[in-house]
Amino acid sequence: MMARLQRFQDLFAWQVARKLTRSVYMLTANTDFVSDKGLKSQIQRAAVSTMRNIAEGYARGTTKQFSHFRDISRGSAAEVQSLSYVAKDLNYINAAEFELLFNLSDETIAIISGLKNSLHKSRTP
Repeated sequence: MMARLQRFQDLFAWQVARKLTRSVYMLTANTDFVSDKGLKSQIQRAAVSTMRNIAEGYARGTTKQFSHFRDISRGSAAEVQSLSYVAKDLNYINAAEFELLFNLSDETIAIISGLKNSLHKSRTP
């Protein structure tokens, strides 16, 4: 029998989204990103949105609302992936840094998708 999650911080999806957010902030601290305030702000906001929406959805307390915020979170992680291409194309990040962000985003999306599947299973008799 699984223990009931008590806090949003207990969700593995939120933990991975937090790791993604930390990585985005660390990579956008470099001088190339500093000069591009628009891209820096957008990718940071997308990363924060990923973890924020998992937390907010969980706190809402209903499966329907959690599903809605989970979908927003997944979209925000995909936005980080898309913006990573821009950063790579502008040489703000190198190939290894791009792979890090892309793979962390991909992992986050997969885990959030798994969370979606577990929510649907929990509603099935």
